[in-house]
This record gives sequence, C-alpha cells and structure tokens, in this order.
Amino acid sequence: MLKLIIFDCDGVLFDSKEANRAYYNHLLQAFKRPLMDSAEVDYVHMHNVHESIRHIFRHYPDQDLEALNRYRNSLDYSTFFKYMQMEPDLVEFLEQTRKQYHLAISTNRTNTMEPLLKAYHLEQYFTKVMTAENARRPKPAPDALLEILDFYDCRSEEAIYIGDSIIDQEHSAGCNMRLIAFRNPKLRAEYHVNSFREILDLPPLQDLPKKP
Repeated sequence: MLKLIIFDCDGVLFDSKEANRAYYNHLLQAFKRPLMDSAEVDYVHMHNVHESIRHIFRHYPDQDLEALNRYRNSLDYSTFFKYMQMEPDLVEFLEQTRKQYHLAISTNRTNTMEPLLKAYHLEQYFTKVMTAENARRPKPAPDALLEILDFYDCRSEEAIYIGDSIIDQEHSAGCNMRLIAFRNPKLRAEYHVNSFREILDLPPLQDLPKKP
C-alpha cells in the first residue's frame, strides 16, 4: 500500500528551466563569460549548483571559484522566482493527497528550496525536504530518499518518487523505489504522466477517496 509520495522540484513542482537559464547566465555575465549553450542549459537543469558551476566554468581555468561563490551567495535568488511556473494542478493534487499520504521532497536544489516553498505557500504540504545541502550525498545517490523513508518509517515499496530526468531515474533505482516519470517518456519508470491529475488515476493511488 502506498504511504509516501516524494517529489522532485525542478521539472516537477515547477517548470524552472527559464529560471535556471537566467540564474546561471547571470553568473556567467557577472564574470564576463559567454552565455550557456543549449546543452549546458539542460545540464544545469538536472544537477546541483556546485556541479553546475563547475560544468559551465570548466573552460575557464583562470576563474576564481571562491570569488564566484562569494558573489553567488550574495545574490537574492528570489529575484529569479518570476521565471518559475508552478504546475497549474499542483495545489489541487497536494490538497487531495495530503490527508492520505505523507508528502516529501528530494531535490538537488540547495538553500533556495525553503524560500521557494515559502514564496509559493507550499511549505505546509511537506514535512520532510531533502536537498543537495542536507543530504549526505546529492542525487543521483539514494541517500536523500533513504533518509525520507527512515523519517516516515516506510519501506521503499510503500513509496513512489515523481521525477523528470535521468538523475531522478537513477536516484529512485538506487533504493528500488517506483518512479513516476513526469513529462519524460524516455525514462525507465513504472508510470509516465504529463500532469498531476493523471497521477490521481494511477493504480497506486486508487485507495484515495474520489471527489463526488
């Protein structure tokens, strides 16, 4: 029986690709580097900030990464929230599932996750939020999912993860957790969906009371 639903953030709760593009291009411009190409945009959309910075600055061995990180830490990330689009049926889904299941997050975001949830009034739905900052190892390592399972005293077969990338596929596979692939038909997953409303019709959620 399903007891726990775990969400990725970027590409699942939010369409955040434009926010990521704006944020990392801002860092590049601040240090007078060229903007990202399309492959780099795809990379930063899936990886944590430390891996992303190393990747987009990989061609610049003269770059002082300590200075870059000081600048990054001085930024108010909320200025990039305007580029993010919350999934239109997310709140409806959370309201329908919150009383029946535990809800948690496992993301490769770091210190931007908490202010993002607060900005969109979503913090009330998630008791456990794991990030690349508080997990022992970031995704795709399974550490964050294992900690969430332990927190809720659940087995992996009692949980399901909603993700959109190959990183999420590897993340859930690392602890034998079922995966719902969100808008990515290329992933190996138990289920593939294009909206949260579709998730409500999946077999694991059939014990959820239906609206009259």
